[in-house]
Amino acid sequence: MTPQTNQEDKLAPLRKGLLELAVLKVISGRAVYAADILERVSDTPFKTQEGTLYPLLSKLRREGAVSYEWVESPGGPPRKYYSLTSSGEDTLKELSGYLKTLQASINKL
Repeated sequence: MTPQTNQEDKLAPLRKGLLELAVLKVISGRAVYAADILERVSDTPFKTQEGTLYPLLSKLRREGAVSYEWVESPGGPPRKYYSLTSSGEDTLKELSGYLKTLQASINKL
């Protein structure tokens, strides 16, 4: 195992834990299709795959943080476009605030 791989392994749980915040942030801008989310996070440490994103979106929907709407697509089948609910906006604010608190605590140390 190379030092780089070892470091990536250590950071993977942190990235995974923050993926929900990143996805909520992407959805907060406008209604988005899952491929839009994947594209937005593709050049970030939160790069992920459909196999990770779709279960997360389903979890967020069950929790009431996101809703979706089927929209006809000119080039194929209808697509699900995800939006934040008011509960999702609250969750995004809460997670963002907590991340700031963590960062301030680490900086203080």
